[in-house]
This record gives sequence, structure tokens and C-alpha cells, in this order.
Amino acid sequence: MLTNQVLLAAALIMAAPAFAHAQVLKPAQVPAAAKATFKAKFSTVKSNTWEKEGDKYEAGFKLNGKTMSAVITPGGELVETETDMLPSQLPAPVRARLAREYKAYKINEAATIVAASGTTTYEAEVSKGGKKQDVVFNADGTMAKK
Repeated sequence: MLTNQVLLAAALIMAAPAFAHAQVLKPAQVPAAAKATFKAKFSTVKSNTWEKEGDKYEAGFKLNGKTMSAVITPGGELVETETDMLPSQLPAPVRARLAREYKAYKINEAATIVAASGTTTYEAEVSKGGKKQDVVFNADGTMAKK
């Protein structure tokens, strides 16, 4: 009996990250202000998806052949945009730091993040032993705050 409880607890702990991912939303579930900001900033985009990321909303879309997302507050403030890129397109200092400090990890994906303030950072999703994590860098390879 105790073994079954331990196995159940272990299974729940291992499954928890799967529930931490963003919640996919229908457009009707997104505040009007967030939708209006998206439409104003990305008027040429014909279709997009919506997800809930914490207390914010993330619109996923393609623009000029690039996969992008925009994070917007419920009140309609654009927080940041993210543009997918190949890991080989990361700035050289970022690639060097990844090679040095994450050499046992696989780089799954990479992106350029531009905050509403205009600050640009670079994100790499790395994985090791089935566990994924995002690491964010400045262009010079120093760690950035996300």
C-alpha cells in the first residue's frame, strides 16, 4: 500500500511540469484591451493564437515568415515580443557561454526578445536528461534577468 502511494506521489511530481505550461485560449477569453493592442501593433497579421502566461496574454503568430509572439497585459500594455531563431544565429558571445556552461545540454530552440523598453535579450531553451529550462542572455553573453 505504501509503495503505491509513493509511486503515485512520484508520478504526480513528474507530471506537474506538464500542467505548468500555458493555457490555450479562445479569442473570446482574451480581454478586449489585449486584443486591441495586438491588432494595432501587428495590423498585417491575419491569424494568431492566444495563451495565458501567468497573469498576461501571449499572442502567437507569423510575420514576414518568422514565428513570433507578443506578451500583453490584460490592460493592453505590450510587455515584449519574441522572435524565434536558429541557435546558430545567437550572438557569438551567447553561443560561447552556452558552449562553456551548458556543454552537456542540448539547445532546443532560441529566440530574440525585445522588451517594450527596447531592450533586446536572447533566450535559449536547453535540456538535459529530459528536463528543459530557458536561459536568457544579453548580447555580450552575460546572464539577463527575465
